Amino acid sequence: MINCNDEIFKNLCVVSAPSGAGKTSLIKKISSHQNISVSISETTRNPRTGEVDGVDYIFVKKSDFESKIKNEQYIEYAQVHSNYYGTVLDSVVQLLEKNIIVILEIDYQGAETVKKQFPQSRNIFVLPPSLDVLEKRLRERGTDEEGVILERMKNARIELSKAKNYDYILENDDFELAEKKLLTYVLDVSMDIDENERKEPLIDKDF
Repeated sequence: MINCNDEIFKNLCVVSAPSGAGKTSLIKKISSHQNISVSISETTRNPRTGEVDGVDYIFVKKSDFESKIKNEQYIEYAQVHSNYYGTVLDSVVQLLEKNIIVILEIDYQGAETVKKQFPQSRNIFVLPPSLDVLEKRLRERGTDEEGVILERMKNARIELSKAKNYDYILENDDFELAEKKLLTYVLDVSMDIDENERKEPLIDKDF
């Protein structure tokens, strides 16, 4: 049986951001570090162009996902943009027991659930430079219809209002700088970085 107070969960690190903020690209850049592994979430949504099952996400049927919910097999799960996303508990614990830092790329709902269950875990929020830049990135991505983009922007405002609850906040304006900060924060297991520095990007933001 898993003890939620176990020290292994200090190596559990959540990264969240509104869609289009660049968190996936940043996480991919730091995932080559020898002591970092990115948990692959299960989802009921359809794959996007270029996504690979078992690499980007594990794509499952809605019925299978709901069966796992009933059996309490997820650390967290949420319904986002009409689709389920979830993190399987056993696969994460297996990595943590090897003293590997595990990154969960999940939304604020999942982050809140994880922090409540595992208070020793750490969470990081990636900010876009502005809402205008965020919308521009979503449109340039070319994967979503107009209605989906508007829904994502609506959700982004809600998600950005939750940033203050995270342990670390970084702005993805300069990608290389954001990459270095993300790696620093992910490796800061003892949370030695001063809180003012960890949350500095929020000071001049008005989302």
